[in-house]
Amino acid sequence: MASSLTCAGVVWALLSFLCAAASCVGFFMPYWLLGSQLEKSVSFGTFRRCSYPVRDESRQTTVMVEQCGRYASFQAIPSAEWRICTVVTGLGCGLLLLVALTALMGCCVSELISRTVGRVAGGIQFLGG
Repeated sequence: MASSLTCAGVVWALLSFLCAAASCVGFFMPYWLLGSQLEKSVSFGTFRRCSYPVRDESRQTTVMVEQCGRYASFQAIPSAEWRICTVVTGLGCGLLLLVALTALMGCCVSELISRTVGRVAGGIQFLGG
């Protein structure tokens, strides 16, 4: 298999993939903020949450749902700032994955990545980060 990358390019491709994978895992995990509420451990991220309070109308009390899940809709995310963070972080993770997978393909396919494509990919990584 021929490669269109130098040794530095192969290292860049591998590090790009590892960083993109770490970013995506961090984005999808609900452990951005940790705390406690109603004597229960709670955590949430941009679009996932664990152990959250729900109003029980039949008993007129607030109970804790001890499970992890996504918000029911985009509008259910607690604030506009968190919604913006969800969109921006998701787009960044998508860009990072696109560049990383293209770079990994460049390790296997000759003439896939030129100097210009490498520079553009670096700029996209900068934006994605």
